[in-house]
Amino acid sequence: MHLLSIDDLSDDQIKSILDEGERWFAYNRQPRRNDHRLDGLTVVNAFFENSTRTLLSFEIAANRLGAQVVTMQVEHSSIKKGETLEDTARTLNAMRPDALVIRHGTSGASAEVAAIMDCPVINAGDGIGEHPTQALLDAATIRQHFGRIEGLKVAICGDLKHSRVARSNTKLLERLGAKLRFAAPLSLMPDGLGGGSIDAAVDGADVVMMLRVQRERLEEDLGDAPGEYPDRYGLTAPRFAAAAPGAVIMHPGPINRGVEIEGALADHPTRSLIVRQVEMGVAVRMACLDLLTAERLN
Repeated sequence: MHLLSIDDLSDDQIKSILDEGERWFAYNRQPRRNDHRLDGLTVVNAFFENSTRTLLSFEIAANRLGAQVVTMQVEHSSIKKGETLEDTARTLNAMRPDALVIRHGTSGASAEVAAIMDCPVINAGDGIGEHPTQALLDAATIRQHFGRIEGLKVAICGDLKHSRVARSNTKLLERLGAKLRFAAPLSLMPDGLGGGSIDAAVDGADVVMMLRVQRERLEEDLGDAPGEYPDRYGLTAPRFAAAAPGAVIMHPGPINRGVEIEGALADHPTRSLIVRQVEMGVAVRMACLDLLTAERLN
């Protein structure tokens, strides 16, 4: 079994990951964590794009389950000598890892690698494709806070066109019964996705999920003047005041403070779940590694 897309998971598997994630969340707050269920297994992380939260959380997750963790130093690998992704996958497969976590800048790269590997492959983000474990940890964070997901109004705002997080969250949260709203500049809105202004999306929302502008993926400059984006599309205190009572703020990170979100909102002590998302990320990725490697332990 691979986890390349939310579509790879059944409803029962999603529920299991969310339930296990909450249990691991509590477990991770203990002073000593000595689970050894993945003893003897090797997890390889191959990140061809920069990462802080996803890479470190997968490393910590695998370590806390007792696995050996090897992180491939892509900048020092044979990729720099012209080796193809397919040949890199064949090389890694020959070393017999028990799970491979991959991030790559090309959409569909994780599926290409999974077709070669004999072990489970987890997509940690492929270009503008998907980022399933981010969606799972976001759903777990929402459910933990509200006690449910069904019926909640969730506004996803920002660079929707280039966001693999938005794609995976849209699939997952719709399956879980959330009512989604979208907001983005026209140039950052995917074809066929209905949306409006950020003011309309945030009005009455229970969850406001902000996304950064991925300028590194833009084919041409956004054309916004200094200060224009936060004024027209950023989450400000007056905008957030129109959200539902008790509404919360989320962001997958990294945050561009003062662009898509005001720093004070990102750091709000009771309304921001951004740090909680990071903590939940370790727990949910423990659940994912446990699920995908179960067959190798039988």
